[in-house]
Amino acid sequence: MSDGLEDIDAEVRPKLEYPFDAPPERGRVLEVAPGIHWLRLPLPFALNHINLWAIADDDGWALVDTGLRSDDTMRVWRELFANASDPRPLTRVFVTHMHPDHIGMAGWLTRKFGARLWMTRLEYLTCRTMVADTGREAPADGIGFYRRAGWGPESIESYRVRFGNFGKYIHTLPDSYRRLRDGEELRIGAHTWRVVVGNGHSPEHACFHCPALKVLISGDQVLPRISSNVSVYPTEPDADPMADWYASLAKVKQEVPDDVLVLPSHNECFRGLHARIDALKQGQDRAFERLRRTLAEPKRAIDVFGALFGRSISEADVHLLGMATGESIACLNHLVLRGEVRRETDANGVDWYRCPGPARSAPAQRIAPEP
Repeated sequence: MSDGLEDIDAEVRPKLEYPFDAPPERGRVLEVAPGIHWLRLPLPFALNHINLWAIADDDGWALVDTGLRSDDTMRVWRELFANASDPRPLTRVFVTHMHPDHIGMAGWLTRKFGARLWMTRLEYLTCRTMVADTGREAPADGIGFYRRAGWGPESIESYRVRFGNFGKYIHTLPDSYRRLRDGEELRIGAHTWRVVVGNGHSPEHACFHCPALKVLISGDQVLPRISSNVSVYPTEPDADPMADWYASLAKVKQEVPDDVLVLPSHNECFRGLHARIDALKQGQDRAFERLRRTLAEPKRAIDVFGALFGRSISEADVHLLGMATGESIACLNHLVLRGEVRRETDANGVDWYRCPGPARSAPAQRIAPEP
């Protein structure tokens, strides 16, 4: 769960090589490979930064990811422009996926420089759909989804108030884009880059591999110190993104050599791609082992945070509660679809999960009546 805290399973944490002593200073860039510069922008969350990558592209710079729409982000972008030793314009804006910290400034930057937006189709269209929720009331399907997970009245009310905030962190997107496809080869400046698509964390996440430079821009698909959030959302409550996540880890390991320098969206640049992929898989496997043990007795989605994440999560922390609930349901759905866990709904419409065993009925009166 990418809340900024390191993975809880120290036993499976690999030894990675971090070739740079520190990230670039605010408003500055750091060259990490020939023609590739590292930029870091602030985020107003526990995970307080995002890494961006500028690639020399003939008469300008191709940018990968853009930062969250915020006043602080805008200030840093202006500092970057003012401090630029090579002030060539942006030629293209690539976005790995549709989360606001990656796409938030894309509309502003593409308009400022007259540059094209390059994304995969599902990421672009999903983002447009979610932005369209701005100003809407929270839908009944969403309220029902979180009630089934075990949320109480105060958390549901917070969801109602916060619904539609996604679009507030994103500048208006261009009305057209250039579609990226899995396996497509792109010429950026002097080198060829191959698009490697992954799933699970987002619908159609694009990574970029340059064999000549031995570089992988991994986005959120592979991070060195934290694991990416893999969640189920109210729009597709029976989804199994965890199966997509496992398959994508295997795919990246198969398609990208181990000798690359990995440029992730969070934490630091590193070497040791295959070891990190193995550790991510092993860490998730261990989380499932803990989850199976705790499901010896019926549990709601909000009851398994300790087993999955090693800590409790307060209902007052609404942002983190939503991430944790989505990932808990992703894990539970995965086991339900594999036939390892049974889901039952109690008299209050709350879902309870347990591993098959002696017949038990789900507790029926532990949830307060609906407000």
